[in-house]
Amino acid sequence: MFSNFDFDVIQRSWFYLFTTGMKFTLTLTLVAMVGGILFGTVLAMMRLSHSKTISLIATSYVNLIRSVPLVLVIFWFYFLVPYIGAWIIGAKEPVQVGAFSSALITFILFEAAYYCEIMRSGIQSIPRGQVSAGYALGMNYWQMMGNVVLPQAFRNMIPILLTQTIVLFQDVSLVYVLGSVPDFVTVASKIAQRDGRLVEMYMFVAVVYFVMSFGLSTLVKKLQHKVAIIR
Repeated sequence: MFSNFDFDVIQRSWFYLFTTGMKFTLTLTLVAMVGGILFGTVLAMMRLSHSKTISLIATSYVNLIRSVPLVLVIFWFYFLVPYIGAWIIGAKEPVQVGAFSSALITFILFEAAYYCEIMRSGIQSIPRGQVSAGYALGMNYWQMMGNVVLPQAFRNMIPILLTQTIVLFQDVSLVYVLGSVPDFVTVASKIAQRDGRLVEMYMFVAVVYFVMSFGLSTLVKKLQHKVAIIR
């Protein structure tokens, strides 16, 4: 079955695949994770706001983003961000944003909707008595959230946040559709087409994603157990 396969293409290309493709994928994943969690936390606080208008805006955004396929959002931002940037600064020509910046903005805005729901659950898991105690000590809303609620919410939600980050790591492969972003899948695809070894290379990509995702999921499960013990 494998007699006609040439797995030497992997041996010849693995260093370039990891130093270029995987490096880009991990960089985009980590930066999008940080941006997504920060923006998602803001959205979560907006959703829990006593102002119906603010809550409605955040809820509408989350529901909209979660109802649209990610690959479509990638296309939207890749083609629309240059025109949006030109409109903001009043330029006549589209702003040259670049594929990386466009993809980064896309993943931050998209993943923030999912991180928002995670953080909202984490905030709501904090007993109301602690919130009341914070107010009793003279804290205002922002002091109470920053010193009492959010630190505990982050700790409680770390396993779920990391699980969503693993999903983000897998989703980054969708930037392949842009063709101009040197992520792991795109780099592997170009090597496969150059050497005419599509099956071997895509099998290798699948194995790498499985090993990394499964390994990270196992670590998250162990972390979840430790967090449960601390709680």
